[in-house]
Amino acid sequence: MTLAGSGGVAKEVAVTTSEFTAVLRDQIGSTERALVAAQQAAQPREVYRRSARLLDLLDRAARNGVDTTGWVSEDVLSIALATCHTGA
Repeated sequence: MTLAGSGGVAKEVAVTTSEFTAVLRDQIGSTERALVAAQQAAQPREVYRRSARLLDLLDRAARNGVDTTGWVSEDVLSIALATCHTGA
């Protein structure tokens, strides 16, 4: 493998990781907003659905080493955790 080839691969991986993080952050933000809207509209089924989605996205981020500190407000995270509490 040549140095040029290695640099190109590293750059490609970095761009892909950056794009993954950006898309993930966008999806987390839109899910958080949808969760807040569902709660304000008193739609328990949507609150549950959005809570589950938010927790899934946060789990996916953690599994991929993405630090999501500060991406979701503590209040919204508390709602999601309380809504989807499984007792585990």
